[in-house]
Amino acid sequence: MQSENRLFDDFVKMVNGFAGTFAGMGREAESSAREKFREWMAGSDFVGRDEFEAVKAMAAAARDENEILKARVASLEAKVAGPAAGAAKRSPKAKPGA
Repeated sequence: MQSENRLFDDFVKMVNGFAGTFAGMGREAESSAREKFREWMAGSDFVGRDEFEAVKAMAAAARDENEILKARVASLEAKVAGPAAGAAKRSPKAKPGA
């Protein structure tokens, strides 16, 4: 009877050893895969979320400034074209051949 218990105990120890070994191998494989993925991501041209948000804010500010400048240019063009267009209508045209 004692030999059966000892055989069973040895078998349980062996299975526990295998389970521990496989768990360690799994952790090592996961760690290695994570490291490889980090290396791959670092080598790629991806940007972080904070950098993306900063560039997005800069683009929005530039777009707003562009709209303001468009309005200023349009108003300045209207001022320049306004008196010149009115003066051209009022001035007599030269007759051809005169």
